[in-house]
Amino acid sequence: MSLPRTLGELRHSSFSEQYLLARRVKDELRENLTAKLRGDGPIFPGIVGYDDTVVPQIINAVLSRHNFILLGLRGQAKSRILRALTTLLDPQTPYIAGCEIHDNPYAPICRRCRELVASEADKTPIAYLTPEQRYVEKLATPDVTIADLIGDIDPIKAARGGHELSSEMTVHYGLLPRANRGIFAINELPDLAGKIQVGLFNIMQEGDVQIKGYPIRLPLDVAIVFSANPEDYTARGKIITPLKDRIGSEIRTHYPASVEEGIAITAQEAWTQRNGNKLHVPKYVQEVIERIAFAAREDKKIDKRSGVSQRLPISCLENVISNAERRAIRTNEKLVVPRIGDVYAALPAITGKLELEYEGEMKGADHVGRELIRSAIAKTYDEYFTGVNMQQVVQWFDLGGEIQVPDGAGAGEVFSALQTIQGLMDKLGKVSVGPKDSPELQVSAAEFVLEGLHAHKRIGRNEERVFTAGEKQPKPAEKKTFEHEDAPFRGRRPYN
Repeated sequence: MSLPRTLGELRHSSFSEQYLLARRVKDELRENLTAKLRGDGPIFPGIVGYDDTVVPQIINAVLSRHNFILLGLRGQAKSRILRALTTLLDPQTPYIAGCEIHDNPYAPICRRCRELVASEADKTPIAYLTPEQRYVEKLATPDVTIADLIGDIDPIKAARGGHELSSEMTVHYGLLPRANRGIFAINELPDLAGKIQVGLFNIMQEGDVQIKGYPIRLPLDVAIVFSANPEDYTARGKIITPLKDRIGSEIRTHYPASVEEGIAITAQEAWTQRNGNKLHVPKYVQEVIERIAFAAREDKKIDKRSGVSQRLPISCLENVISNAERRAIRTNEKLVVPRIGDVYAALPAITGKLELEYEGEMKGADHVGRELIRSAIAKTYDEYFTGVNMQQVVQWFDLGGEIQVPDGAGAGEVFSALQTIQGLMDKLGKVSVGPKDSPELQVSAAEFVLEGLHAHKRIGRNEERVFTAGEKQPKPAEKKTFEHEDAPFRGRRPYN
């Protein structure tokens, strides 16, 4: 069905005058949310881990027709939630064609549209907005001006149109008026200068503002939402009290409450669908990656005020897959299976996400990152192998066994040597890997066992990825054999 294209046609459609005048943006959000609540689907698709905490509070704010603010540390999906509000808007919304602030055809507020309706009447052209076009977002920075948000006088427009500078026809509208009949979002609100925040709450409450000394009445129809990091209030600015008083609801976000929630978020956001060889990421590798972020959020060497973003495991997983992909390409393997060694190779994706305290700065980001990985491996290993007797494997090393698993060594090389470790391959069933699985899967699982034993200090490992007995280090001559990551794999049976 074609949409009405003139004001006359609009009057005889479902977009009646009574309908559009009575249904403001917050009413529209409320009605569409109510319809969603009656259904079975998710309210905000793609938002994981907030079903029992944040989402109910957002629902209450929308049902109350509140402007609201999301408070939380970085990487807690604040911007994603604000953008998801567009799913509560109508598919099509009519406005007067050519209007900068998307005026309601039945009640225009800008001078240009009022004059157009007066002259054209039912022939006034009508256009339509999609939900995405009704969402306007601004990142607050200290250099944002009132002209950016509200508007300014445009001398060029005045000269071309022959208008007085005091005329409304000379106004160049800012972002907030351009969000009229939609949603206006400001990220990192405390970064906005105090005098700009004053302009915001004035137009929120009274609907008027002064531009270059000229009072202009702008009764905007807009839902205003904000995001902020509460730890930034004193470091980079604050929200002025009158503005806070006019924000209806303050909603706190949080990091994933469980490893499973974190894995779901990371799997959703990370780029894993590569157009190359078949990929299989073992569950224990995903858990190790996720537990790095959990360990970092508890580590005293890392600044808790800055938080540890969920972007850390997302970037780490992407790097882990890329390292495994690089190895598979160079060794002509058809199946890409990440190993625990690939997590160490993804250290650059971890260190840049950490804000260190003094103690952490003294030790260095790389050292802290390796400690986090080792802690994550130990906890993940315990999930699978608590109560499993690994004495036979440990004894093989205690009797002098040494084995190296180079980062770039193919699964075929490593697999035959790993089989020489007594009892190791028999334990892989705990991670759902059996003798009939591909060498890539078995090597990855076996390395996880060795890394777990190393994380618990039951066996040793050096930087060249040579596993030995607890405190024993390989001889220098043996180290040199595997200096290059692509050197052929070699293991040695224990002494008789």
